[in-house]
Amino acid sequence: MAASWNSTSLEITYQVLGWTAFVSWSISFYPQVILNFRRKSVVGLNFDFVLLNLTKHSSYLIYNATLYFSAAVQKQYHDKYGHGQMIPVAANDVAFSIHAVLLTAVTLFQIAIYDRGTQKISKVSIGIVSAVWLGAAVCFFIALPSHTWLWLISVFNLIQVSMTVIKYIPQAVMNFARKSTDGFSIGNILLDFLGGCANYAQMAVQSIDQNSWVNFYGNIGKTLLSLVSIFFDLLFMFQHFVLYRSKEVPASHESKDKQDPLAKTSSFDPRQPENV
Repeated sequence: MAASWNSTSLEITYQVLGWTAFVSWSISFYPQVILNFRRKSVVGLNFDFVLLNLTKHSSYLIYNATLYFSAAVQKQYHDKYGHGQMIPVAANDVAFSIHAVLLTAVTLFQIAIYDRGTQKISKVSIGIVSAVWLGAAVCFFIALPSHTWLWLISVFNLIQVSMTVIKYIPQAVMNFARKSTDGFSIGNILLDFLGGCANYAQMAVQSIDQNSWVNFYGNIGKTLLSLVSIFFDLLFMFQHFVLYRSKEVPASHESKDKQDPLAKTSSFDPRQPENV
């Protein structure tokens, strides 16, 4: 028999925190889509970020939707972690993943139809995404004979965590190299931080109610997603508000970027805000 909530107040708190994370993370997708539509141009948008983000959210959707809706996968989860444990995926996790994939796909469509200038997706990004999906396909055929679906979706869960780390690191490095966060949207980071904290707190509330911390390592992807997001958000806030406060990139640096064709096709443009 599957576990149920012991405290109604904790269950309500769990739902509130989950939908807070959903709203915070979801809102951050819209400014870029609206800006692209108004300009009828995607010049300055980071194409590599969009492609990596689509891989991340697609992988996360596969994990969340499968574990939330599949009775067979839920049974494998209970067999592994105990039948008294609650499934660590909530409705808001599924809703966020669906929303994220749709909005990221819309952004890719905008890249296809709007003015792109000289920008293009880098070969490195294409190579990473190709390797990830090839590896996922191999894992599928490994899991197929024995129907080890829980292991398979755990692979997708770890893919989304890896994509999260990859997309954040270049931005942090470039902020350091430029000694400035000028042009980088701190609003998106603040929303991401709120979502990450709410997501992590949601898991803590479930653990307190069940008097078990299994859901933290039973859904290691969600745990790492929150921790990685919070870590990089704190780093970005430290860069923006402390290290490089009120500092702008020197005019000479900006002029060099305009003259350098590599700067125009850079995979990670520090002057471009990212969606979470």
